[in-house]
Amino acid sequence: MDFALSAEQEELAASERAWLGKHDPIAARRRYIDSGPARLTDADVKHLADSGLVGLLTGDIGGTHVDLAVLVEEHGRACSPAPLAELALATAALDKLDPSLATLGHANTVGAERILLALSSPTGVSPKADIAGTELRITGITGPTTAALDATGFLLATQASDGSEILAHVPRATDGLHLRTLETLDLTRSWGVLDLEVTVSAANWTTVPAGTISYLSDALAFYRKMDALGAARRLVEQTVEYAQQRTQFGQPIGGFQAVKHHCANMALQTEASQASLWAAAVALDDNDPARRATAVSAAAAYAGDATSTVASTALQVHGGIGFTWEHDLHLLIRRIKVDELLNGSVMWHRRRLAAV
Repeated sequence: MDFALSAEQEELAASERAWLGKHDPIAARRRYIDSGPARLTDADVKHLADSGLVGLLTGDIGGTHVDLAVLVEEHGRACSPAPLAELALATAALDKLDPSLATLGHANTVGAERILLALSSPTGVSPKADIAGTELRITGITGPTTAALDATGFLLATQASDGSEILAHVPRATDGLHLRTLETLDLTRSWGVLDLEVTVSAANWTTVPAGTISYLSDALAFYRKMDALGAARRLVEQTVEYAQQRTQFGQPIGGFQAVKHHCANMALQTEASQASLWAAAVALDDNDPARRATAVSAAAAYAGDATSTVASTALQVHGGIGFTWEHDLHLLIRRIKVDELLNGSVMWHRRRLAAV
């Protein structure tokens, strides 16, 4: 498959990188890293509202998954706490529903709401949904969701007891919704699960076509690994720069053959991960569920393993300084390791491919 980013997509990525560089999420996080989980800053909230990027996949804007992917990669590279993919996917899903729910998608786009997509874990038990007249009763626990602490509500995708697929808007203040914050390796984002025992009124839920949950699950798995790619790409840049500056035996360590090989392997794994993920992004924009599932799992399995290897190699090349709290290296590694496990681990996606 021949593929290349358009000039507009490259400009979109460059613009987002410039904004993230100016507001430096790592520097912002360092100021309170010991006092609690990562939260969205005022600048993050304003940027999400003013940029309109949350509505990128809606019919009005008409963006593609490739467009959103280049932005998510930049947020991963910068270690941003903003849940851009979760917001954009929820907004696009809401945009296709009845007017009462579609208005919530618009509210997400303009920043009046921050409704995040919440799914069950691929290896866990899905929340149970029972339809009682016009109401929906949901009980159970979702998979880990990022930035849940800063959400105003959640778009829960689950299956009802009669087999139908459901999308339900559950406001943060709903009785019976308990947010449990998780302690993870990742210090650059907050993570939490929803413990649900809620009743959703008729205006806040709807049935959706079969395959919707599978599509949303594939999309979120894709963006999790796209985030890891961004962090891995930054590690490659930092490692090459360090190898050129650090001297040993009177010369830069980048001149040693073993270090050259490490850096070359990191670059190769990063570029190959990008190619596989781009193929998955194109498949997400198609209407072929089987091709999409195969492309996403192939990309997630390869990129999940490759970016984790890049992280380990970066630590090896940096040596002792890479283990220090003050160096940013560990923040990127932690983020990649969490991305590797969530929304389908490498082994889960490999087993899924083998079953095709």
